[in-house]
Amino acid sequence: MTPASSPKHDRRPPYQHAADELRREIKAGRYKPGDQLPPYRELQERFGVANMTARAALNVLRDEGLIYTIQGRGSFVADYEGKGGVDYTPPAWYLANRAEPHGDEAGNLTIGKGKPGTPEASERTLADMLTALRDEIRALSAEHQELRREVEALKKAQQSGPRS
Repeated sequence: MTPASSPKHDRRPPYQHAADELRREIKAGRYKPGDQLPPYRELQERFGVANMTARAALNVLRDEGLIYTIQGRGSFVADYEGKGGVDYTPPAWYLANRAEPHGDEAGNLTIGKGKPGTPEASERTLADMLTALRDEIRALSAEHQELRREVEALKKAQQSGPRS
């Protein structure tokens, strides 16, 4: 959707318009898992927005788990279940924590589904979430390193084995 075709009465911010259009195109199959999205400059021209607005649009999709970015390479459509992306659902951690943030008595930012002081409030602070994500990334990195070592060992074994 280009700026010229967007309705004047729509009060959503421009980055949300761009994110919605890109999401629609991914779900429709125009961009498939692994496909590279256009660079920021092209998105700027296409949607008539500033560089930071184009980045914000991609950040929304990244936060939903629909795309990932490789520094110096660009943004790519993530693998997801569903035919042509029609059945795409954001990751559970995103859905569980996307409620409006609010502060507790000490001024710490908390994220959850309830208001502070209610039983359904998730008393997870942003720092707790980031710590959990950091730990998960470290565990995945350790697994990745172990797999790389196994692959290297298999390659060496294959090279040093008898040749026919």
